Amino acid sequence: MARLTGRRLLAAVPVLAVVTFGLFALAAASPFDPVKQYAGDAALRADGKTLDQLRENLGVDAHFAEQWWRWLTSALGGDLGQSSTLRQPVAQVITERIGWSVLLCALAFVLAVVVGTLLGVAAGRRQGGLLDRCVTSAAYLLQAAPPFWLGLLAVWLFALQLGVLPAGGLTDTGSDTVTAGSLLTHLALPVAVLALAQTPWFILYVRQGVGDALHEDPVRGARARGLKERTVLFGHALRSGLLPVLTLMGSRVPELITGALLVETVFSWPGIASATVRAATASDFPLLAALTVLATGAVLLGNLLADLLYGLADPRVALEEM
Repeated sequence: MARLTGRRLLAAVPVLAVVTFGLFALAAASPFDPVKQYAGDAALRADGKTLDQLRENLGVDAHFAEQWWRWLTSALGGDLGQSSTLRQPVAQVITERIGWSVLLCALAFVLAVVVGTLLGVAAGRRQGGLLDRCVTSAAYLLQAAPPFWLGLLAVWLFALQLGVLPAGGLTDTGSDTVTAGSLLTHLALPVAVLALAQTPWFILYVRQGVGDALHEDPVRGARARGLKERTVLFGHALRSGLLPVLTLMGSRVPELITGALLVETVFSWPGIASATVRAATASDFPLLAALTVLATGAVLLGNLLADLLYGLADPRVALEEM
């Protein structure tokens, strides 16, 4: 495991370098002018000389490759630069927002795994039955529904029609203080919507894995020995059926991040979503590059943890070959 972790960490260095270089190239080719975005309405009245001076002050007058190298060397020295859109140091922007995004993603992911596993076991126990058809149909419907649509539907139902949960934000109206009660109520809808968007994959994978495991010899032997059905289902079939799910966990990280960005935007959650959108539309190179590194690192870390968990769950897997 240590050798696998070391190899993956070494491989992550060129991957992050290529990703950030490609980001600067795409941002340079975009139609957005960071100087005009920074100046706002004042850019309409400014002359070319003023805009050129502002472009030089912001460090966006050079070629994108030079900008990327300048950002990379500064980032390696601990300086992530200054966000031109939020007028704050990039490190401060990330520090203030990343915790809320991690909390949202972690709770939603755990909820999706637990609910998806339970429903997948219930559906896979008797494939083709009424429960299986209902659960599978619901999973396919949810799989086709985009997270932002689910979020808008949840706001309309629970906030506008029923009035039982807030429509967004982190604190109650007229208050800037975050309490445990307000945090729980404001977290409920974003976590539920993000978990709902991730649950179908776990349902379908667990259903298929448990259904296949129930026809294997070890499970038949457990039933022949007179073990309780619950023990056979959760102690033998589920254990074997969860192996593909461990790999799925790593592959779901990119969509989890994408879904979190959409959900945070719908519910005005104070995570990194709003910062990412503003950085992308305004060509805020330092902030956009730092957020891209975080997202790429999360994907690489998710795949590494999935492989390690798979190796722990199945001793037959040769980790040195991964």
